Amino acid sequence: MEWSAELSSGLLQAAPDAILVLDDSRIVLANDRAGQMYGWPGTELVGQPVDVLLTEESKALVPERQHLIESALPGSIGTIVTTARRRDGTEFPVESSTTIVETPQGRFAVAVIRDVSDRDQAAAEHDRLRAEAHRHRAERLESLGQLAGGIAHDFNNMLGVILNYASFVIEEAESPTPDLKAIAADASQVVRAGTRGTDLTHQLLAFARRDVVRPAPLDLNQVIDGLCETLRETLGERITLIVRPGADLPPVNWDPGRAEQMLTSLTTNARDAMPEGGNLVIDTWRLGDQVRLRVCDSGEGMPADVRERAFDPFFTTKPKGEATGLGLATVYGIVTQAGGEVSLTSEPGLGTTVTVLLPAGEEAVPEKRDEAPAATGGNGETLLVVDDEAGLRDVAGRILSGAGYEVISADGGSQALELAARHAGEIDLLVSDVVMPGMLGKELAERLVDVRPSTRVLYMSGYAQPILASQGNLDPGVVLLEKPFTANDLLAAVRKRLDG
Repeated sequence: MEWSAELSSGLLQAAPDAILVLDDSRIVLANDRAGQMYGWPGTELVGQPVDVLLTEESKALVPERQHLIESALPGSIGTIVTTARRRDGTEFPVESSTTIVETPQGRFAVAVIRDVSDRDQAAAEHDRLRAEAHRHRAERLESLGQLAGGIAHDFNNMLGVILNYASFVIEEAESPTPDLKAIAADASQVVRAGTRGTDLTHQLLAFARRDVVRPAPLDLNQVIDGLCETLRETLGERITLIVRPGADLPPVNWDPGRAEQMLTSLTTNARDAMPEGGNLVIDTWRLGDQVRLRVCDSGEGMPADVRERAFDPFFTTKPKGEATGLGLATVYGIVTQAGGEVSLTSEPGLGTTVTVLLPAGEEAVPEKRDEAPAATGGNGETLLVVDDEAGLRDVAGRILSGAGYEVISADGGSQALELAARHAGEIDLLVSDVVMPGMLGKELAERLVDVRPSTRVLYMSGYAQPILASQGNLDPGVVLLEKPFTANDLLAAVRKRLDG
């Protein structure tokens, strides 16, 4: 079948790529796309030597291509990737496929040229993103290394205190005439170091948003007002605390303990930034469906490099041993876990402002009630205590037995279920660790309550993620005693759970 000239012309113009027909390096035919690509009107492009479209790079390929055009058999002679030049002199990358065609009018080269600028840009962007991902990964590894190093440093210090003072206690207790006051003093150092370790663990969990939170409708103005005396003691006499409560402030759904922890941490930072004294302003305000809390100091301020790393864990500009570098990192974890945002502005000599935005809650703040202290002693109730850590299991059993409870101990879920199956009487309460090998505490509780519906459950854990709902909240109906706990903490939690 012989195609009409009109159809051939239509196909030429419909092509999405530029098409040039060359006769001995001179352009004899060009479609509209070629004119658009090279910046030439199509009629002016015809008759021009192909050199007007070539760059120095593409001209270097001309001798070899010209030899192929003159000597190769009809058909494709391959594709090259090079550069081309527009009429205004700008250069751009192209991919050119050439085919030799024999016609009654002679031998022609038909070149189909595609502008690959977008493809090259996409490749460059891909390379840039890969490089950025590598950089971010390296930064994350560096941050993790800094975090691990900080944790190891602080815990090694605490363990050093605990091990040595515990040795002093043993030595004094085994001496022919033990000094009870010396033993008590050394033991108090062990407790103090352990308390520091507990505080550091909670800070780390708060930073990682893995700490257990118990949110409740709060009036931030009431929280600040109730904490003012403590904050003034933290600041000292040379710093003036100014509180500006916003009017008609809606409640926020927040854990009151975490709110106080955050305010105390920010106040401590502000105090350290004002060694010569100054002002600390705490204000609240309603911004649409958010509540804004600002803590502003008139202290030394931060340079840009410090400001950028202010929320990094274990980053501190204070002298060695004076700070852990977890203050602002903990603040960040506390606020984000509550669904809020925290930002910091600071300039050297102009002080620092930390701004916290929290979503406004819908529930009203409940009225305060005076609660009578709960009794902590047992009345012969049977408790099933389960923990894979033998030392903690023995400690809990010793505390509970001494308080009047009957205690059955198990090292894990399987043993606990076996002991429960052999026990003829009631098991009033399951006191179980959350994370245990073989069977998690949640599965143990479900299986035990399935056969003993009257048994209540109290979880104990320092890392309760398997029983937590979103944002670190406890699932409905779940009661948790956080590790490490004191004897009073354990007894109060058990009694409260038994009494419903």
